[in-house]
Amino acid sequence: MKQILFLFLLFFTFSHAEYLDNHSCNECHEKIYEEYQLSFHTKGYFNDTLHRKIADQVSSEKYSCATCHMPMADNLDELITGAARPDKNNKTHTDAISCYFCHTIAYVKTAHKFNVNTKSRQAKNYKPTLYGRLDNPDDSDKHSSTSNPVYAKRVCMGCHSHKLNDNNITVFRAMETKQNSIGCIKCHMPEVSGGAEKMDKRARGRHKSHKFLGIHDKVFRKTGLDINISTQENKILVTLHNKMEHPLIIQPARVKFLKIELIRANKVIWKNYTKKPSEDKQGYFAYSFKQEGKKIIIPAHADEGESYNLLSKEIKELVYRVPEVQSQDKITVGMYVQLAKDDCAKVVDLTGTNYTEPQLMKETEVIIK
Repeated sequence: MKQILFLFLLFFTFSHAEYLDNHSCNECHEKIYEEYQLSFHTKGYFNDTLHRKIADQVSSEKYSCATCHMPMADNLDELITGAARPDKNNKTHTDAISCYFCHTIAYVKTAHKFNVNTKSRQAKNYKPTLYGRLDNPDDSDKHSSTSNPVYAKRVCMGCHSHKLNDNNITVFRAMETKQNSIGCIKCHMPEVSGGAEKMDKRARGRHKSHKFLGIHDKVFRKTGLDINISTQENKILVTLHNKMEHPLIIQPARVKFLKIELIRANKVIWKNYTKKPSEDKQGYFAYSFKQEGKKIIIPAHADEGESYNLLSKEIKELVYRVPEVQSQDKITVGMYVQLAKDDCAKVVDLTGTNYTEPQLMKETEVIIK
């Protein structure tokens, strides 16, 4: 009986440590906090309309997305089971993917449906210990600091690896088991000037950007893909090289597609689609799902699923038959992203919003000699 009581008290002591909200980091990490505020880690149920509408379509009771999108919720289990709903007056809810969460991951467990972030156990009435990659990090009056190898190996794998629904259908996949976080950090957290702390007491002079650059950054999204154009009489050959550590399309709500035009004397004489980009089956990259043989848009209950994709580091050549190419013809090839593909936007009532506005990722053109 005494042993059981001891274990209960130990768990209680370690599970009620004080939560450091996002704004509290600003006092010492002003630059990093400024970067973080521009990142999509600050987006969650209350300030990301697309995410909220999809989550509500999945279930009006349970908020199972909380595992990754509201991970510091003080009632996480209740949110996932449907015993509670997101609360805009609860700081552990509105902080979304918070600083405290990302810096208290002790271990990432690999699992079939989705990986699991194991949080460090923080002692009540003591300063929490925050993890990172810095050697000999500084402590503060708010927290202790230490380096943890998981931040070079697996820290991104907890939420950004894969997600399967209850029917074992993949609804999200960005990373493979053999990958580590170094590739993610290299691209999405490049080194920038300035120390990790406002005072830069150790004169480090550089830190990893916490903007977490991604598809929403116009400059960054150009860097992950190479597009090359060549011709053979009445053919246009488009070679795509995915330079990224993850597939071209990883989010089931999104679509990425090619817009190809053959221009002669300032007139478009051929295009790879007439009305909708989906007409071009080889240049339209997206997920598709079915339930009991019928197409569905929200994949939570799908029993079939597939994606037409460009895998990590993959090179794919697409061939288009066109009118015979002549000297001085211009060919333009652009890759676009739509954050909510048309059928998804219709289901969640976002048609005509900026979520359905195609955004240019990268464009290449050649003039035939």
